[in-house]
Amino acid sequence: MSYMRGDLLTKTRKLVKGFAKAEPLWLKAMEKAPPAIFPRAESKLKQIVLPEDTYVNKFFQKHPDAAYQDAIKISGFEPPSARVFAWRVLELKGQGVSEEEAIAVADMEYRAERKEKKKAYARVKQIARLQGKRPSPNPYPSAVKEIQAEERKFVRDRFHNPVTQHIVDQLRQDKEQEMMDRRGGGGGGGGGGGGVGFGNGGGGGGGVFGGGGGRGGGGRGGGFGSGGRGGGGFINR
Repeated sequence: MSYMRGDLLTKTRKLVKGFAKAEPLWLKAMEKAPPAIFPRAESKLKQIVLPEDTYVNKFFQKHPDAAYQDAIKISGFEPPSARVFAWRVLELKGQGVSEEEAIAVADMEYRAERKEKKKAYARVKQIARLQGKRPSPNPYPSAVKEIQAEERKFVRDRFHNPVTQHIVDQLRQDKEQEMMDRRGGGGGGGGGGGGVGFGNGGGGGGGVFGGGGGRGGGGRGGGFGSGGRGGGGFINR
């Protein structure tokens, strides 16, 4: 019955109706209480939309630099500033405040919180200078500075680690050689390379207008110059 479409009840009913199978004892009971039919899953996944997503977008429109300053830690427990802003707007709207006023209040609280964080760290640095100590790292660093701190080790290795310098030099040489090969264009003949003029060719083969290969010697007669390694040059007609 695997080649037939439908569920077990539909397949069994078709087989019994076509006299291909004897009617089972459970068929009438299943017809009275058929199994539940669940809707099939859609081929396209729907985008997950949360109630605060609208206000998160409005927050980034008002503060575009927050996407680079506020760190978003996936495995952390502290929500980003945009999410806190949106939750605050929803909380104020639930208390009966209008949307515009709720956004204004949440924005004012966000700006005040940022100023307090900057003042707190400035005070910490001032105390450290008075004590003659090195100030502690910023407890509220921006996302850009956190990324720069993680990449500082690799930047230092780029200029001071001999293994890294050797790899960089090798890549640079390979790139220069590739550029030289592209600029060189098509070459002439084979091995010894003869003159490009009207004389006889060298050991491997003549140039574009050169004669046939000689006995291994250089080209005789007047020419435009001797060929390099691997064959003569190419003259555009």
